[in-house]
Amino acid sequence: MSRAELPGALYTAEQSRALDRTAIEQFGIPGFRLMQRAGHAAFVELMAHWPSARRLTVACGGGNNGGDGLIIAGLAKQQGIDVQVLVVSDDFESRLSGEALAAWQWAQAVGVELQRWQPGVELQGEVLVDALLGTGLTGPVRGDAADLIRQFNRSHRPVLAVDIPSGLCSDTGRVLGVAVRAELTVTFIALKQGLLTHEGVDYCGQVMFDSLMLPDEVYEEVSLSAFRTDSDDLAKLLPPRRRSSHKGLFGHVMVIGGDHGMGGAALMAAEAAARSGAGLVSLATRPEHVTAALTRAPEVMVAGVNSGQDIQPLLERPDVLVVGPGLGQSAWADQLLQQALNSGLPLVLDADALNLLQRRQHNGLGAHDWVLTPHPGEAARLLGRETSDVQQDRFGAVRELQARFGGTVVLKGAGSLSFDGDAMHLCNAGNPGMACGGMGDVLSGIIGALRAQRLSAVDAARAGVYAHARAADLCAADQGERGLLATDLIARVRRVLSGIE
Repeated sequence: MSRAELPGALYTAEQSRALDRTAIEQFGIPGFRLMQRAGHAAFVELMAHWPSARRLTVACGGGNNGGDGLIIAGLAKQQGIDVQVLVVSDDFESRLSGEALAAWQWAQAVGVELQRWQPGVELQGEVLVDALLGTGLTGPVRGDAADLIRQFNRSHRPVLAVDIPSGLCSDTGRVLGVAVRAELTVTFIALKQGLLTHEGVDYCGQVMFDSLMLPDEVYEEVSLSAFRTDSDDLAKLLPPRRRSSHKGLFGHVMVIGGDHGMGGAALMAAEAAARSGAGLVSLATRPEHVTAALTRAPEVMVAGVNSGQDIQPLLERPDVLVVGPGLGQSAWADQLLQQALNSGLPLVLDADALNLLQRRQHNGLGAHDWVLTPHPGEAARLLGRETSDVQQDRFGAVRELQARFGGTVVLKGAGSLSFDGDAMHLCNAGNPGMACGGMGDVLSGIIGALRAQRLSAVDAARAGVYAHARAADLCAADQGERGLLATDLIARVRRVLSGIE
């Protein structure tokens, strides 16, 4: 695997340590050899990104992460680069053991010296290397380590983080008090799930991976935590259509929503469903929106409904219902949602459908074939918690949501998660330009269309999330992130799902 290519498997810190132990104990790979490979891999990337750097500052802790840093310092010294190695304890050398001690003995032999960091010590490097704290961190960073991290961040110099930025939780992406803001993170053996979600995306910079040449058999011995969705998954889930295909093969999606003043949300979802390959798309909305909807999207069959009774006969034709975009929380909305729940059809519930679900104290327990697509605020309401609690452990939150409501749950946000009670999927595509109204409506339409095309709920969810995010990245590459609109994605999604982009 090339260092630039991120793997599809994601791991927790404990699983990463299990891989390390397995490589050493069962496959006889010396731990110091792995440390040498890690230091070398990081140094190669450092030189590739900053080839003109002639001064380096390396912050080293007393564990194996610090040992990796000492290898980097020694390699830099051998290349004639001035190296400043900072440590934050007076008894640093005496506390070293195992591979980290071997790394220090090797680095010392090639001329590396240690400097005790304290306030007032200047950072001499043009590039800074963070090898201070590794994946074993569980509590807030304190004392001199916290102060050194703050100095790294205040310097505004490029930082390479070794394995993980110090202070970042590798399982959740949560900052533990203070964390290094890296421009580049080179991670080893296992791709830690926290690097790709929540605050991890702000602190890791570009993430690169190196397996340190571990044989595939090592990975077969340790379970993983989640799968990362990419374009290869999309190609497998959506093979080319047969030449003899007809619209009946690709399902009928009905979007239900669009209360007074919110007709655009439902229309965006319907248009996205049509562009995502559904054979037929219909829209049930307020009668006032029918003309505008037909003008905007003549391919969509639009019906005006004033009550749950009006929509009941319309539910005989669709294969999948997308409920919630612009639905509101009125009696009209509640009636439409109730009819959708009674239909027995596969559902995609978003936005106000989720808020109504919470108001009803509805506990799914697997009774419905649905995909729920909450953003963190909606997830917090469904769980009766604060949004910050959801964000602090997104993996835990999506598991709790699925356990409570059943079906498949998509927790949107940086590093969107899809979980069906069995497999966890993470999407690390997407960009901050997506922080605007209507994005969730478009996503719900995409997922509904994929569900109508006979994908399982979790496959429709993870493929839809990826196609949505990938389309946003392509749009941002062309026109920039600021000012990106949800409707900009719709035409691009078509190309992504067709394998053109």
